[in-house]
Amino acid sequence: LKAPSRDHPALYRDLLRTNRVHWIAEEPPAELVREKMMECHFRFRHQMALVPCVLTLNQDGSVWVTLVKPARAITPGQFAVFYKGDECLGSGKILRMGPSVYTLQQGKNREESPKKEKIDKIEPAT
Repeated sequence: LKAPSRDHPALYRDLLRTNRVHWIAEEPPAELVREKMMECHFRFRHQMALVPCVLTLNQDGSVWVTLVKPARAITPGQFAVFYKGDECLGSGKILRMGPSVYTLQQGKNREESPKKEKIDKIEPAT
């Protein structure tokens, strides 16, 4: 998919999955182990602003990263680096991404369209 513009919704995603995370402390943060979820920040490009996210720990040590706001141009193979405050927690290679904002919008449009078609087909009362 070649996006028509830099800001096309196809470039934005709010969900990704990493491979097994390399934690600097060698273990996942206690809160993440205990709750299976944890709020933190991440970035996937050097010097980009930190993005608020929620990590969900998987059985295999990988994480799902749910972004508070969709981010642009996330690509498999990049590394997601996680932070709590100023502290770098660790990183994982991005393996998979959820649907783009564009795909999600298309899905919403499809769900709404059958209703519109039905309305159009109702014959006017004579």
